[in-house]
Amino acid sequence: MTESPRTAAERWLAAEPDDDIRDELAELVDGDADELTARFTGRLQFGTAGLRAAVGAGPQRMNRLVVRQAAAGLGAYLLDQGDEARDRGIIIGYDARRKSDVFALDSARVWAKMGIRVKLFDQQVATPVLAWSITETGSAAGVVVTASHNPPADNGYKVYLGDGAQIVPPHDTGIAECIDRYDPTTVELADADDPLIEMVGDPLVEAYIASVPAVRRRPDVAGVTVAYTAMHGVGGETILRSFEAAGLPKPAVVEAQFEPDGSFPTVSFPNPEEPGAMDLLLETAAAADAQVAIANDPDADRLGAAIRQPDGSWRRLGGDEIGWLFADYILSTTEGDDRLAVTTLVSSSLLGKMAERHGIASVETFTGFKWIARAVHDHPDHRFVFGYEQALGYLVAGQPLDKDGITAAVLFAEMAAVAAADGRTMQGWLDDIADRYGKHVLADASVRMPPAEAKAKVLELRTNPPSEIGGRAVRATEEYPEADLLRFDLDGGVRVQVRPSGTEPKVKLYGEAVDEDPAPFVDALAALLT
Repeated sequence: MTESPRTAAERWLAAEPDDDIRDELAELVDGDADELTARFTGRLQFGTAGLRAAVGAGPQRMNRLVVRQAAAGLGAYLLDQGDEARDRGIIIGYDARRKSDVFALDSARVWAKMGIRVKLFDQQVATPVLAWSITETGSAAGVVVTASHNPPADNGYKVYLGDGAQIVPPHDTGIAECIDRYDPTTVELADADDPLIEMVGDPLVEAYIASVPAVRRRPDVAGVTVAYTAMHGVGGETILRSFEAAGLPKPAVVEAQFEPDGSFPTVSFPNPEEPGAMDLLLETAAAADAQVAIANDPDADRLGAAIRQPDGSWRRLGGDEIGWLFADYILSTTEGDDRLAVTTLVSSSLLGKMAERHGIASVETFTGFKWIARAVHDHPDHRFVFGYEQALGYLVAGQPLDKDGITAAVLFAEMAAVAAADGRTMQGWLDDIADRYGKHVLADASVRMPPAEAKAKVLELRTNPPSEIGGRAVRATEEYPEADLLRFDLDGGVRVQVRPSGTEPKVKLYGEAVDEDPAPFVDALAALLT
């Protein structure tokens, strides 16, 4: 017999360890029956992004009981693969968001109770440092407690396997099945001082920082003034130490956003892509007469940037523009036809054209940086030199196999210095790329609709593809069913793509054209969905 939401909530209430969540749950039990049913019907689903939701009471939110259940499932999955996970262990880090530290400690206690060795960071740590540390310590898996650039109310649980890459199918479903074995209210914990729990910290952070200078291509070039914001996240100190280790001047920091603060008091949505999120950074850049302005998101795995224009104003760069600059620099400062560059299907096509001109291999893969890492693993005969996705994710080093906003920041600062030494601006560099490859213009849009309807609309387009979009004939239709993505190549070199979002109730559309605006064609494709 299925347990009623009220009965489940009362049982959960008896096990809830935190006073604030218990108070919230007590109000739910005595309050809105519909909200109680929503919170206690099913559970927060574990997928390729792990877990991510608002912190709150019940199995559809992030809380200590949900985290304990997830940790137990991950531990069981690793042990099912072989007993070596006990000794190799799991390394876990956390950011400054609400309850990140207790989520990390509870996870460590769950794994220790299961007989698995744990390496628990004794300090808040940037996601790239945790990801880098997985292979550095030979761990069987890694976890970072973070919601990255999500709104302040959220927290999350990102999982990596021993190769240092985020999980991809079938590992996500395998872990989810193991999570189902456990009742979140009865997961057992070891003591916090269990000998299987080893505290780690400064030596690993210092080792990561010592690896950063290797990303520089022209360390002889003197640095220029760079403005920087940590956006209330955990990347600030690591960035400053990394710049120093790499021989670059200390950035002009946004002091109001430098210290980690999970309430994000100066920005409502701590994502460098969001309008207004970089306003304080641009004020700091102008005051410091900086050459470029750069931003990490709160867990420092993404990099945003803005550049000064000829009239003295500042322009925030799109994710693809940053990717083009990185690609142009890296491909021109490396050698060998065994090189590999990787991007995603919804990123610009320009990286492939750059790679072709340099005579090297390039790969387009599914959306999400985990797939870029998988592409690297799938091409062992090639030497990976650069990967990016348009959502501000960049990998400019060989380790970790995940986006890294810290090494990317160091290399971008060097690129600004190189541009200045060569007598050009960053905008001039972009203009030069456009002169050589054509001006690639990008546009995107989204249409809100329920997830089931979004999937159905894209399937309908796949079944009955249009012969023209926006008055331009469809030259070719390409299907990527594993990514739920449909691509239309139009006459004149215009490319438009559509896919249902994997995380939000919307359909996403992407357009690209050379020397013309693709927005009308994106709008025309959006009209076909309504």
